[in-house]
Amino acid sequence: MNVETDEPMLADLAELGEAVREALSGTGALAQADGNFVPREQQTALASAVAEAIAGRSSLVAEAGTGVGKTFAYLLPVLLSGRRTLVSTATKNLQDQLFFRDLPRLREVLKLPTTVALLKGRASYLCKHRLVQAREGAQLPDRMAVRALARIETWAHATQSGDISELEGLDERSEIIPLVTSTRDNCLGSECGEYHACHVMKARREAMAADVVVVNHHLFFADLSLRDTGVAELLPTVDVAVFDEAHQMVEAGVQFLGKTLGTGQVLDFGQDMLAAGLQQARGLAPWQDLVAACEHAARELRLAAAGPQLEVRAALRLSWEEATRRGAALQERLSGLAEALKSAAAALDANTGASPDFGRLQARAQELAAQAARFQGPTPADRVRWVDLTPHQARFVESPLDIRSMMGEQRAAGSRAWVFTSATLGDDENLSWFTEAAGLEDARKLRLGSPFDYPAHARVYVPPRFPAPSESNHPVMVGRASAHCAAALGGRTFVLTTTLRAMRTIAEALQGELKTLGSSLEVLVQGTAAKRALLSRFQAGNSVLVGSHSFWEGIDVPGDALQCVIIDKLPFPPPNDPLVEARVKQLKSQGRDAFNDYFVAEAAIALKQGAGRLIRTESDRGLLVICDTRLRHARYGARLLNALPPMTPLDSGEQALSWLRSLSR
Repeated sequence: MNVETDEPMLADLAELGEAVREALSGTGALAQADGNFVPREQQTALASAVAEAIAGRSSLVAEAGTGVGKTFAYLLPVLLSGRRTLVSTATKNLQDQLFFRDLPRLREVLKLPTTVALLKGRASYLCKHRLVQAREGAQLPDRMAVRALARIETWAHATQSGDISELEGLDERSEIIPLVTSTRDNCLGSECGEYHACHVMKARREAMAADVVVVNHHLFFADLSLRDTGVAELLPTVDVAVFDEAHQMVEAGVQFLGKTLGTGQVLDFGQDMLAAGLQQARGLAPWQDLVAACEHAARELRLAAAGPQLEVRAALRLSWEEATRRGAALQERLSGLAEALKSAAAALDANTGASPDFGRLQARAQELAAQAARFQGPTPADRVRWVDLTPHQARFVESPLDIRSMMGEQRAAGSRAWVFTSATLGDDENLSWFTEAAGLEDARKLRLGSPFDYPAHARVYVPPRFPAPSESNHPVMVGRASAHCAAALGGRTFVLTTTLRAMRTIAEALQGELKTLGSSLEVLVQGTAAKRALLSRFQAGNSVLVGSHSFWEGIDVPGDALQCVIIDKLPFPPPNDPLVEARVKQLKSQGRDAFNDYFVAEAAIALKQGAGRLIRTESDRGLLVICDTRLRHARYGARLLNALPPMTPLDSGEQALSWLRSLSR
C-alpha cells in the first residue's frame, strides 16, 4: 500500500468519528451482532478520540479504567478508517487475544475485508535448520527433553505458522525451545537452505502485506534497536501506530535499546562454535582448546564482577577495575576465535565454495568482542551501566534512562497517528508518569474512569494499627491477617507481595494461621508450579494464591472466583536499583523532588495495577486490603489512595471481615 496516496476506506476522514459513534450506539453494528452489548459513554469517548488522532495524524495518550472496553475502542476506528496500522501489546498472550479473537470478531461484525497478520520475535518460531541440528547433534539432558523434541518434530510436519505457542503443554521455559528456534546471532539468513520455507520470513512477508499487524512491545523495540527486518521495515509503511498496555512500554524500551554482554551469550556461542568446528572443520583449528579458553575467560569475568558477594542487579562499581581487566582478557579470546573462524571459513570456501555457518560465527565473535571493548570505556552521559548477577552468569548492561529520544526520532520520521492507551498511565491530569518518560508531553491527554460502580461493589481497608513495613514481624502479620480474610471468604483471595523474600515468609505464616483456624484452604505459591497451572487451580476454588510481581498485572479472574486482594506494602521502587539511582540523580540535577516525582508516582502506578485484579466485570464485588499504615499517616498517603478506583473505605478489621462474610453467602 502506498501510504502517501492511497485513499482510506471512508472517502472523507471527517466522517470517521460519526461512523465510530454509530457503530457503538444502541442500534449500531455491535448491538445488532451481540444482544448483550451495552453502550458505554467512556468507550465512545475513547473511540472518538482515537478517530480524531487517526484523522489528524496526531498523538493521543489515553488512560481508560477497567471495563471501558478500550480494545474495541481503538480497533473500531482503525478498521473503519482503512488505514494501515501497527498494533503493539505488552505480551504474546495479548497478541494472540487480539489476533485470534478481537480482530476477527470486529471484522465480521463490520463486514470488512481487512487483512490481519501476527508478528512475533524469532524465538517464537520453529527454525527448520536448527531443528535438524538438534536432531543430529544436541545433547539432551533427560528423557523429558527427548520426548519434547520428538513432539516438536511431529508437529513441525503439520504446522503452517511455526508458532511454538501452538504446542499445548510445552513449558515456555523448556530447554528444548532455544535449540529449535533461531536468534539474530545464529540465523543464517538468505544463506540458509530453508530460507524460502522459513517461518520467520513467512510471518514477516505476511506482515508487510497486511492492513493491520499485531506485534508486542519487546519485538517493537528490539527490532528498532538492532535495525533488524520486521518492525524496523514495517513501521515506515504504516499510517497508525497503537500501543495497548502502554504503561509497559518504557521498561521494554529501556531493556531493548541498551547494550548487553552476557557471559551466558559467550558460553552459548562457544557451544555453537564447537559443534560447527567438530562437524564441519575438524582439524582446521584446535576448536576444543579455543572454546575452553574463551569459556574460562567468561567465568573469570563473572567471578570478578560478583566481587566478595553475589548481589543480583548490583552496581558495576563492585570490583569494576578487576572486571575491566577480565573483560579485556575475554575480548582478546573472542578476537582470537574470530580469526580462527575466518581462517576456517576461507579454507572451507576454497574446498566447498560455501561456509555460511562459519561466516555467521565469525560475525558473532566480532560483535561479542566489540561489546567487551565497549564496557571497558567510559559510560555515556545519558546512560547507566549495571550488572545482573545470577548463580550462573553475569550480564553487563548499558541502558538509556527512558525512551524519549527514540520515540522523538520515530515520531519525527513520518506523518502518522500515534495512540497510547492503558488502564494506568499516571496519577495526574497530564499523565506525567508516562508522558515524560516517553517524550509525549505535546500529545493530547485523555483520562476516562471505569464505568463500574466501585463505591457500591468494592471496599478498601487499611489497618489503622499494624507493624510498619520496616519491622521484622510485618510479613508474618500480613500472612496471619490474610488467613483470617481467606477463611471468612472461603478462599477466593490473592495475596500480592512486593518481594520474593516477603512472599515466602507470608506464605508460611498464612499456612500456619489457616491450620490454627482449622481451615482446609490450599495455599498456592508462585514458583511452585507454572503460572497458568496455579491460576487454573485457584479458579477451581478453595484456595489462596500468594504471588509477587508476575501476578500484579495481566491477570484476569472475573466473577466470584476472586473477591479479596491483599497487598503487603506500598510498591516503591528499590532505591539501590541502578536504574532507579540514575533516574533519581537525573531528577535532582533538574532541581526536582525525586521522592514525589519518581518514587510516589511509580508506587501509584503499581498500586493501581495490583488493585485492578479485584473488580473485572460490572457485577464483581470484593475487598482490597493494603497492609501499610503509611497510607493513613504519611503526607503522600492521600495521593496514593486517590490514585485507586473510588472504593468505599472501611475503618476496622471487623467491618472488613463482615463484608467478606456477606460476599461468601
